[in-house]
Amino acid sequence: MPAPSLDSTFAALADPTRRAILARLAQGEASVMELAAPFGLTQPAVSKHLKVLERAGLVDVGRAAQKRPRRLRAAPLQDAAAFLDAYRAHWEATYAQLDALLDALQPKPPSAPD
Repeated sequence: MPAPSLDSTFAALADPTRRAILARLAQGEASVMELAAPFGLTQPAVSKHLKVLERAGLVDVGRAAQKRPRRLRAAPLQDAAAFLDAYRAHWEATYAQLDALLDALQPKPPSAPD
């Protein structure tokens, strides 16, 4: 299986239900039925979301007897965070420059006479 791309990671994260599924899986593995319960979705609907998450490399399918529990894979999330960190550093530097400029433009209070 080829390495998941940032595109597939961000596409998978674009849906709030999929983000909620990942949040649940961050607490531990779960079956499709366990994942479907809080959403009031059918098993096939949750399975479709899980397929997207699996293709993005965010979820693994385990094998435990007859069960196929899902579990979170964090590596693609780390790749996305690293991608975003470069932009965060840029914007933090830009805002620091803006803060310095705004401080320089602030009128200074008059000095009290001695």
